[in-house]
Amino acid sequence: MDASPLPPTVRRLGWISFLVDVASEMLYPLIPVFVSETLGAPGKALGWIEGAAEGTAAFTSGVAGVRSDRLKKRVPFVRLGYALSALSKPLLALAYAWPAVLALRVFDRIGKGVRTAPRDALIADVVAKEHRGRAYGFHRSMDTAGAFVGVLCALGLLAWLGDRYRLIFALAAVPALIAVAITFTLREPAAGTSGTAGATSSARAPARFRDLPARFWTTAGVLWLFALGNSSDTFLLLRAKDQGFSATTVVLAYALYNLVYSFAAYPAGALSDRVGRKRMIALGLVLFVGVYAGFAALGGAHLWWLFALYGVHMGLVQGVASALIADAAPSELKATAIGAYRMGVGFATLTASVAAGYLWDEVGHAAPFWFGAAAAALACLALLVVVLNGASDADLEKPSASAPR
Repeated sequence: MDASPLPPTVRRLGWISFLVDVASEMLYPLIPVFVSETLGAPGKALGWIEGAAEGTAAFTSGVAGVRSDRLKKRVPFVRLGYALSALSKPLLALAYAWPAVLALRVFDRIGKGVRTAPRDALIADVVAKEHRGRAYGFHRSMDTAGAFVGVLCALGLLAWLGDRYRLIFALAAVPALIAVAITFTLREPAAGTSGTAGATSSARAPARFRDLPARFWTTAGVLWLFALGNSSDTFLLLRAKDQGFSATTVVLAYALYNLVYSFAAYPAGALSDRVGRKRMIALGLVLFVGVYAGFAALGGAHLWWLFALYGVHMGLVQGVASALIADAAPSELKATAIGAYRMGVGFATLTASVAAGYLWDEVGHAAPFWFGAAAAALACLALLVVVLNGASDADLEKPSASAPR
C-alpha cells in the first residue's frame, strides 16, 4: 500500500472522474428543461427518469461490488463502466420522447453502477486508512470540478447554439471518450498490498452481503434514511426554473453549486481524518435541513445562496460518507460493502425521486423539499443515537458480529 496520501492511482482516477463529469454536466442541467419543454413531459416523468436511473445504478453497483471482491479485480470494472457511460451520452441526441430519455439514462447509470464500487474500493486498497478521508475528498473534489467545467461548457454552448440541445448532447461524448482512454493506464494493486490482490484464506470465500459486519449495517442504515428524502437534484433545478430562472440562469446556479462543492470536498475529507467522519456528516445533515427548508419557503435571489450552501453540504457529506463506509468494511469485502451501500442509496433515491415527482404535481412545488428536510432531520437524530450508544469512529476497527442472515 502506498504510504503517501494521494498515490498515482488516486490521481488518475481523479482526472478520469473530472473528464466524465465534464461530459455528464454538459447534459445534466439541460435534461429537466429538455424533458419538460422540448418533449413536453410532466414532473412525474422527471421523477421516474432520475429515480429509475439511480435505482439501476444502485442494483448494478451491488452486483459489481460482489463480483469485484470475488474476482479480486477492480480495473476491468472501472474501464467497462466508464465506457458504457461514454457511449450513452451522444445517443440522447436521438431521443424524441421521454421514455427514450429514461432508457438512455438507465444505460448511463448501468455504467456508473459497474464502476463505482470497484473504483471506490481501489482507492481504499491503495491508500492508508489515516489518509482515506483526504483521498476520497480529493476524488470528490476532482469529480465536482469536472461538473463545474461541464456546466460552464453547457453555458457556452447554450450561448452559441441556443436551444439546440441535441447537438450539445452529441458534443458531450468527447471528454467522456478521453476519460475512457486514461482508464487503460490503471493497474491493479500489487499482490499483498490490499484486500484484492493479497487474498488471505478468509478472502478466498465468496463475497456476500450477509458477511458484512454489524458496524457496516448501522453506519449504512443512517445514510440510507437520509437518502430517502434526498431526491434527484433535477428538482432543485426545476424549482429554480419554477421561480423564474431562465435556462441559462438555472445552469449558472448549478455551476455555483458545483464550484462550492469542489472547493469544500477536499478539505472536508482531510478534516474528517482528524476530527472524525460522523461529526462532519452530522454537520452536513443539519445544513441540508436548512437548505431544503429554504428551497421550500424562499424564492428569487435567495436561491443563489441556497445553491451555494447545498454545495457546502455535499462537500461535507459525500466523500466523507464513502470513507466511513470503507472504514466499516473488512479489507476483503471493501467493494462488497461499497456496492451494498450504493445499492441502498440508489433504491432510496429512486423512492425519494418518484415521491418528489408526485409531491411536485399533486401537492405543491414546495412539498418535495419539506419532505427531504424532514428525512434529513430524522437521519441526524439517528446518527446522534448511534454516537450516544458508543459507536464512535474508533469503534469501526473493533470486531463485531455479522449482520442478521
